[in-house]
Amino acid sequence: MTITVFSAYPFERPYLNAAAQDRYTFNFVAAALTLDTADLAAGSTAVALFVNDDASAPVLEKLGALGVRYLLMRAAGYDNVDLPAAHRLGLRVATVPHYSPFAIAEHTLALMLALNRHLRQADAQVRHGDFRLDNLVGFDLHGKTVGIIGCGTIGGTLASLLQGFGCRLLGYDIQPDAELTRRYGLEYVPLDELCAQADVISLHAPLTPATRHILNVAQLAKMKRGVMLINTGRGALLDTEAALAALASGRLGYLGLYVYEHEKGLFFNDHSQQPLQDELLVRLLAQPNVLITGHQGFLTHDALTNIASTCFETLACWLAGQPTPNELLPVPHPLVVVPA
Repeated sequence: MTITVFSAYPFERPYLNAAAQDRYTFNFVAAALTLDTADLAAGSTAVALFVNDDASAPVLEKLGALGVRYLLMRAAGYDNVDLPAAHRLGLRVATVPHYSPFAIAEHTLALMLALNRHLRQADAQVRHGDFRLDNLVGFDLHGKTVGIIGCGTIGGTLASLLQGFGCRLLGYDIQPDAELTRRYGLEYVPLDELCAQADVISLHAPLTPATRHILNVAQLAKMKRGVMLINTGRGALLDTEAALAALASGRLGYLGLYVYEHEKGLFFNDHSQQPLQDELLVRLLAQPNVLITGHQGFLTHDALTNIASTCFETLACWLAGQPTPNELLPVPHPLVVVPA
């Protein structure tokens, strides 16, 4: 069987080859899946997709006409997949929902600590022989209130890490998990209350029509002056224009991102030989209290190993006529948290 892997990056190919164990033939395509590139899947029974591939209805119709029957998401999120269209066309879709919540949660924590302790500025100063400390004052995470928006697998893992720092934890989710309250003391509150009370806010919700711009002008205005905001969920959870205005006013004191609202076609590629064309991103990068990494929270040996092995375990179940818990059924669970 041939599997076409769209958005096939060099860093993941060894993991895919190792997990396949010579059971499948790969057609690695560096380009993202689009209506124009879908024909490259000709002759494949399955395609493996990444977070910025286009799996809209017209693209899925073309894949189905080519004989593709299985869609394997190499991520937990699936907001780029038209799921009703996939089911209508008889395409089976699966994700990797639990590849490594620690990878994302630890990257989130790294952003918090790097912003708080001004590590980017400190490193730049020291490299120029400037050892002054005047502009590097941070704060203790211990005793601070951290609000987690989206308390699924990753949000819950972050809660476990932050409990170790001695943080007070607030959570917002449409279905509270009593176990997080019992284990970590996380208190579920309405979104308005979380925004008003938290010193640090971290986004881990799924991207749906209801959560797009869940943090917007109105919610940012409710936050404490100087609040730290981290988004390692999906870029469009945050209204970027509103965030820039909040940075300018001082409402936002720190902003950490590894996702970006307009990252499609930009992230995962080398644009170093040309000026950035995205004005919003240029404005964000100009702020000293903003830290942005590429969409790399998942990028650990453990996570890449689990992503590859889960994809092919799922495919093996399908081919054997067996069910798999990773399959997205016609009515997906509304609480699936979408990490990167």
